[in-house]
Amino acid sequence: MKRRGTSLTAMLGKGWNFPALPDLNDRQLHYAEGVDKVRQSIWIILETEPGERIMRPDFGCGLRRYLMKPNTSATRALIKRDVEQALATWEPRISLQQVEVTPGDDPAMVLIHIQYAHVPNNSPANLVYPLYLE
Repeated sequence: MKRRGTSLTAMLGKGWNFPALPDLNDRQLHYAEGVDKVRQSIWIILETEPGERIMRPDFGCGLRRYLMKPNTSATRALIKRDVEQALATWEPRISLQQVEVTPGDDPAMVLIHIQYAHVPNNSPANLVYPLYLE
């Protein structure tokens, strides 16, 4: 999709792949762009603890605070709240549609289902993030 001469990929940005590892074949660092970069950015937000980034001490979701917590509906509700707040704060390229946190097959795992739309063209996307509480 183009908007004012700019492609969707350009509007959503470009950056190093996450994790930033050289390709085994050509030993180069490759870039991700567009919807893939947005997906990677969401993953980075969920993986980052506040205080990890020196220049952005508030960045991140803080999911590690739930390690060793019981897999109860109360814990899952708190995780949902934190994910919604973190994505609303740190990912302006998406419009968050729904966050659902469900128990996984493993009693120590929860699955965070995130449904969102890309802001430039409202195209839907989703991501499932597994979180182990133990």
